[in-house]
Amino acid sequence: MARAAKSDDKEARKANKRGAARLAAVQALYQMDLAGTGLNEIMAEFESHWIGREVEGAQYLPAEAAFFRDIVSGVVREQRALDPMIDEALQKGWPLKRIEAVLRAALRAGAYELIHRRDVPARVVVTEYADVAAAFVERDETGMVNAVLDALARKLRADEFAG
Repeated sequence: MARAAKSDDKEARKANKRGAARLAAVQALYQMDLAGTGLNEIMAEFESHWIGREVEGAQYLPAEAAFFRDIVSGVVREQRALDPMIDEALQKGWPLKRIEAVLRAALRAGAYELIHRRDVPARVVVTEYADVAAAFVERDETGMVNAVLDALARKLRADEFAG
């Protein structure tokens, strides 16, 4: 029985590190969007100054660095494909470019994960990015992130919602 608990602890730590990687990825994408920071520069900055350290009084959890890099570089690489999909899932009259930058970052990262990280269940992706958004914005806006990613998840991974 002790083995199962140990395995659960390991999974919880992995989930925490992935959650931290998602939070860091959204922050990095946000910074790239606002400041025009390049991919290599943002990777170096986050890996050396943010992840797992205290910054401006906030303690950042250790993140799964490879997962962080995959999300950030993947969003940058796939953005031309991701944005039209997100636009389509948004309510009419609210194109992605009108959405707050931090929410754009969360939507892009979530959409990337739904398409390219089949190892992560769709419901986990939706929940995690709604939680990440909640760290930055009001509840109404986290609902929008949840709704858009849920719509994308049901379209992109219908098999996970069947039954």
